[in-house]
Amino acid sequence: MQNLRVELGERSYPIYIGEGLLQQHLIAPYIPGRQVCIVSNETVAPLYLARLQQALADYQVDVCILPDGEQYKTLEHLNTIFDRLLECRHNRTTTLIALGGGVVGDMTGFAAASYQRGVNFIQMPTTLLSQVDSSVGGKTGVNHPLGKNMIGAFYQPQCVLIDTSVLGTLPARELSAGLAEVIKYGLIYDAEFFDWLETEMPRLVAGNLESLSRAIYRSCEIKAEVVAQDEKESGIRALLNLGHTFGHAIEANQGYGNWLHGEAVAAGTLMAADLSRRLGWLSDADVARIRAIHAAAGLPVLPPANMSEEDFLSLMAVDKKVLDGQLRLILLEAVGKGVVTDAFAPELLRETLTYSLAQART
Repeated sequence: MQNLRVELGERSYPIYIGEGLLQQHLIAPYIPGRQVCIVSNETVAPLYLARLQQALADYQVDVCILPDGEQYKTLEHLNTIFDRLLECRHNRTTTLIALGGGVVGDMTGFAAASYQRGVNFIQMPTTLLSQVDSSVGGKTGVNHPLGKNMIGAFYQPQCVLIDTSVLGTLPARELSAGLAEVIKYGLIYDAEFFDWLETEMPRLVAGNLESLSRAIYRSCEIKAEVVAQDEKESGIRALLNLGHTFGHAIEANQGYGNWLHGEAVAAGTLMAADLSRRLGWLSDADVARIRAIHAAAGLPVLPPANMSEEDFLSLMAVDKKVLDGQLRLILLEAVGKGVVTDAFAPELLRETLTYSLAQART
């Protein structure tokens, strides 16, 4: 087992990474009361719920099962969690445990932030994407038809427990979606990690646990460093959104769940790379490398052909990184160096959109 720590003063917490951690009793110190509510979904619960319940045999354990899919990440389904907590008379010492992917983690965290004005919660992510990204850093929330993750709160967990053995049941498409976020860390922060990912990608796609564990550890290490510097995304943390402004537009336009989050981020990252090239920051060779590693990971490198430039621009206008009416994007000054900027001409953004959509339609 490996462990890291997210340093946030009195709200600091550990990240545990290893095989078989669901069966271990690592989380007991992070459960202050006798009540626990496990939130999972219809796909994950049959695989891992009983295992976790056995590890919590000494507690009052109640369960809330959500439908599986990004399209259910809504205020309506958030109420399912509140209904269960109230039906089972959970008090302020209760602990919510998120057992699932990013949707379960985000919704459980938001429920914990809101229930009785804040109760403890623990993240147990079961997808690669949630293990390397959404489970760490305290971003919680739900989607709105006009924008992804527009309703939520910053609310940190008590700990994050990453059992790498659960990746053995992860579908190949979900594994690839997680790799999009792993690649992101190399692009924005660590060129050497990006080099390693290029070499290691065949083993990562094949599900090699040794390679995946190393990728998870370094991804979480980078995210912990960034979050410790900027918990509420007023500065450097925005770098973690490389490709996300384009990607969120894709998800909203195509219908949540039709494109996986990581797939949309991958296509968005290539669009961000193209704009970075037009600004003179990346070379053609850099963009080719970025395209090649995403393709090797089994990810899309082009946006949906049925979108238009106006579709992108209207949806990007409601992105959380818009400040005083000015769209800010995360671009790349080099491989391994991201930048948050609004210093791009609108016509260059439109050129990127036009070019990328034309490529998608050929």
